[in-house]
Amino acid sequence: MTKLIVTTDSSIAGAIQQAGLADLVIAIERRLVWRPLPSAAERDAFFAARTTQPHGFHWLDDTPSWRLEESGAKDLGLIELFAQYDAVEFWRGPEPNAQLILLWLLDHWRRTRNVDPGFVVRCLPVGARDIAPPRGELYPPIVEIESHELKLASRAWRAYCAPTPESWRDLFKTNLAWLPQLSPYATALLEELPRPSSGLGAAELRILQLIARGGLQPFDVFPGRQKHAELHVYGYWEVGELLDGLARCDRPAVAGLDEGPFSLDMHNDSNRLQRYKQSRLSLTEFGKAVLGGDQNFRQHNRIDRWWGGTHLTNERLWRWDGETHSLVAPA
Repeated sequence: MTKLIVTTDSSIAGAIQQAGLADLVIAIERRLVWRPLPSAAERDAFFAARTTQPHGFHWLDDTPSWRLEESGAKDLGLIELFAQYDAVEFWRGPEPNAQLILLWLLDHWRRTRNVDPGFVVRCLPVGARDIAPPRGELYPPIVEIESHELKLASRAWRAYCAPTPESWRDLFKTNLAWLPQLSPYATALLEELPRPSSGLGAAELRILQLIARGGLQPFDVFPGRQKHAELHVYGYWEVGELLDGLARCDRPAVAGLDEGPFSLDMHNDSNRLQRYKQSRLSLTEFGKAVLGGDQNFRQHNRIDRWWGGTHLTNERLWRWDGETHSLVAPA
């Protein structure tokens, strides 16, 4: 029996392939939690057979070409490739971005086929980079996806793509238990909307809280550096941009960041990267006031960022009140 595994992390995909747990392992690492979402046409083309899609806009772009060529999968669409295997499994990582990839995939399946997927989902309980390839009884548990779950997944994906976060919030009016961890992921994403009091999302506040301890350098605030278990929405590049936004703005909350912006150009320059690493971070007086709830960061600084299909600006600033679990619409 032939087997295909789709994962949301290329490192675990390589480990699973090397361990011989499947005939082919595909990784999908498309980031969906930061920049504008692809257009409707680009979203449809992502899982289709490759034609003119630019690199990064096709579901096979994160899998080595040699692996695809050896298996005869090169340039195939998702539906076509799945049909070639007797068993298909989706191994979803524990981060919210992986959840969004799964919702996107299930929405595509429903709109293209509108029948039970015929594949199962395995939800990895820890970070994909932190585990050895699961074997035998150590496999993550299986979640069956049937027509009801397929419909809910499609609804959730469309809610995330909507121009306001209201539909995403309304997901809590339905039973989210059909897919493990969907509810906390939905909440974690909402918590990255600015808060009414501080004007900052959860990740930005976490950065300020860490810097307030003293003696930290930039990479000390990045995901993976903290030892406590938290559900991180943003990854390496996104946190780098968030730190830039707190330090390189009209009224900074963070002082001491000696290099930037956090870009590929900076990483390619060893001297600039070293200056960045050696920076000693501290909170400005304004940053202390923001962290203490006495100042609102967005009243003094611009925001131009995307949350799913919602474009966040100072003039159109959706916020999330974590205490009342409610959205605050733009004034």
